[in-house]
Amino acid sequence: MHEPRRVAEEEIISQCKTGSLRHQELLYKQFYGYAMGIGLRYSLNRDDALEVVNDAFIKVFNAINNFNSDRPFKAWLRTIIVNTAIDRRRKDLKFQLNVELENAMPVINANAIENLNAEDILKLLKELPPLQLAIFNLYEIDGYSHDEIGQLLAIPISSSRVYLSRAKERLRNVIRSEEQRHGRSVR
Repeated sequence: MHEPRRVAEEEIISQCKTGSLRHQELLYKQFYGYAMGIGLRYSLNRDDALEVVNDAFIKVFNAINNFNSDRPFKAWLRTIIVNTAIDRRRKDLKFQLNVELENAMPVINANAIENLNAEDILKLLKELPPLQLAIFNLYEIDGYSHDEIGQLLAIPISSSRVYLSRAKERLRNVIRSEEQRHGRSVR
C-alpha cells in the first residue's frame, strides 16, 4: 500500500529535477517534519533548526540532479541535513576543543533514560554544549563511528570519544538533578 506514495515521491523528485518550483514546494512540505526532527537534534533551538532545514533544502534543490533514485530519498536528505547542521556548528565547535575535562560524578542508573518520552530526551539534549550535542547525536543516534566524526568535525578521534563521554556524563547529571529537584526517580 506504500506504492502510491512512492510514485508520488518519484514524480515530485522528477519534477524537481526539471526546476519546477511547485514541486520543490511539495517536496519541502512532504519532508519538512522529517527534516525538522533531524534539525532539532543538532540545533540549540527551533530557530537554528529551521535555518539548518532551510539551508539543507537549498542544497537538496541545487543537487537534486545528483540524486540516485535507486537509493531512498530520505537517506539522501538525512545526510544533507546532518552535514548542513555540522557545517553550521563547525566554526563554533572549534572554539570549544580546549575545554578541560569536567570532574567525574558518580554514575546513575543508565536505564533511567528509557522511561523518558521523546520530548523529555530532546530537552535533556539541549542541556549539552554544542560540541557534545553534535557528537552525541552523530554517534548514539545516527550511528557514525568515531573515525567518521573526527573527519566530519576535523577533530582527533580521541577527542570524539572524550566529548561523547562528557555528553553522557552531563546527561546523567541533568537526570540526577531533575530527580533531586522533583524528589522522585525518573526511572
